[in-house]
Amino acid sequence: MTELADAPASSAGGPPSDADEPASAARDALRRVFGYESFRDGQREIIEHVVGGGDALVLMPTGGGKSLCYQIPALVRPGTGVVVSPLIALMQDQVDALRALGVRADFLNSTQDPGQRATVEALFLAGELDLLYLAPERLRLPATASLLDRGKISLFAIDEAHCVAQWGHDFRPDYLELSTLRERWPEVPRIALTATATPATHTEITNRLGLADARHFVADFDRPNITYRIVPKKEPKRQLLDLLRAEHAGDAGIVYCLSRSSVDQTADFLVSNGIAALPYHAGLDAQVRAEHQSRFLREDGLVMVATIAFGMGIDKPDVRFVAHLDLPKSVEGYYQETGRAGRDGLASTAWLAYGLSDVVQLRKMIDTSGGDAAHRRRQSVHLDAMLALCETVECRRVGLLAYFGQEGASPCGNCDTCLTPPETWDGTVAAQKLLSAVLRLARERRQKFGAGHLVDILLGRATQKVTQFEHQTLTVFGVGTELNESQWRGVVRQVLARGLLAVEGEHGTLVLTDTSADVLRGTRRVQMRRDPERPARSAARSGSGSADGKAKRAVAAADLSAEATALFERLRAWRAATAKEQGVPAYVIFHDATLREIASSSPATLSDLATINGVGENKLNKYGQQVLDTLAG
Repeated sequence: MTELADAPASSAGGPPSDADEPASAARDALRRVFGYESFRDGQREIIEHVVGGGDALVLMPTGGGKSLCYQIPALVRPGTGVVVSPLIALMQDQVDALRALGVRADFLNSTQDPGQRATVEALFLAGELDLLYLAPERLRLPATASLLDRGKISLFAIDEAHCVAQWGHDFRPDYLELSTLRERWPEVPRIALTATATPATHTEITNRLGLADARHFVADFDRPNITYRIVPKKEPKRQLLDLLRAEHAGDAGIVYCLSRSSVDQTADFLVSNGIAALPYHAGLDAQVRAEHQSRFLREDGLVMVATIAFGMGIDKPDVRFVAHLDLPKSVEGYYQETGRAGRDGLASTAWLAYGLSDVVQLRKMIDTSGGDAAHRRRQSVHLDAMLALCETVECRRVGLLAYFGQEGASPCGNCDTCLTPPETWDGTVAAQKLLSAVLRLARERRQKFGAGHLVDILLGRATQKVTQFEHQTLTVFGVGTELNESQWRGVVRQVLARGLLAVEGEHGTLVLTDTSADVLRGTRRVQMRRDPERPARSAARSGSGSADGKAKRAVAAADLSAEATALFERLRAWRAATAKEQGVPAYVIFHDATLREIASSSPATLSDLATINGVGENKLNKYGQQVLDTLAG
């Protein structure tokens, strides 16, 4: 499968088609319900396979169009499509988005009272639902299984399928029970979908869900509209503020932090500096979390500062940036989280501030984690891959795609290492000096210290701790004055990233590893990255394009004339008022990409408006005249 290129992932659903031939019925649903003339690459093949009754496992990036792959078959096949999703807090918004398209959708979960659940169950049994959303926990209940036995099921869709895999980053034990779907309902096709999966996760999903005989569809994981940037961490909150003011003023975005306290502090910092920001983490009251999530989805230009507890299943298409103030624990988590930017295909930024403290902290967390040795090894493998991505001097995108099994990609021209290639230098001698300091402390004094103290020794600083332990008498004292403190911290960071040093104990002391001796003996060279003094500006914002032209096309889609920009803002104001009146997120009315196309083409009639991507039959009837009136303004 190649990269998918048309409809936003959150556009989905619609009433059953009267067409007889499955392929024709699927195309009719796409055009009539979603307002799109053609499928993205790969979607048609998946949809026709599932419509024909086949099982499927779909690996497709966030924003790639996964939803359509089960929603259209659910509309074409007789019965109700049952969607298993872990996202109870988002089910109402998912259903609202489908209903706006004319789809008969509903959900069953713990937020409903008995009367509400009874109403939904009656609709299902009467065959009056196209899609029914369930959490895996509810599907396990005998009463739910009995209900499904009495109705007509068109398919089972297992969304966020990586939750079944312990190699994945959102493991949910209840997903393990989903292997029973095939046994209880053998005639009902199953489609499992995930936005991220390495070969190891792919294999585990296959085995745990019993999908060895299913057709497997693996999409191109490239998101060319996203500019990936990883910068050295100095003053991360200030660096973030500079990014938002310079490149994303007034934009919606997500900022990820590792701890709850960091979330609160960062949100307060942004608010105090004039940025509309909200915190989100498990330590907040459930009602507060729900309110903040609702505001983020429904209001324009809000920044959500969150732990990774936030974001899975968020369909907000106009998130213009995702920033990480702490190092993610895995490439899978990083890719999933950054993929929440730019779901509408317009230019977006994935920005990460990364420093020595991140490496020390995460190494320490792994060593002190409660899992068994195999679990800690898995965590170490994930972290090593993330560190390699941070320290690479090659194209970030090439590294990301290779991690997910897509080898041989060309440099993208739209990441920081392509836009501002970092210099490299032979850091072997510096690494030897650092390792020698660790060795001499261990052998001569039987002592272990953290990175800061080691840097003080190498720089010849007679600090209180240095003099207390008489470390100024070591032969390595002051041997590293050719580098400054920031450069030495970079050396420590890169040596740790390569596994030439390890972190030990709760105080984060540094110790030698099995590979340290090769460097000390001079049989292993250590090439290091010298970060550019100034971070690269996004090609998507500056107007420079990628090597293959993909980023240029993404930019072109966002460019509007002054007249069209005025129309776009007028349409956005109408959409905001309409969404507020209906109590739904603005994107449920229309996506930004659709409003931009309307503003650019300025349709004069309903027939003209019907040709715009994203304007389906139901939305044309419901909003068409209002859009024309707004344009006439």
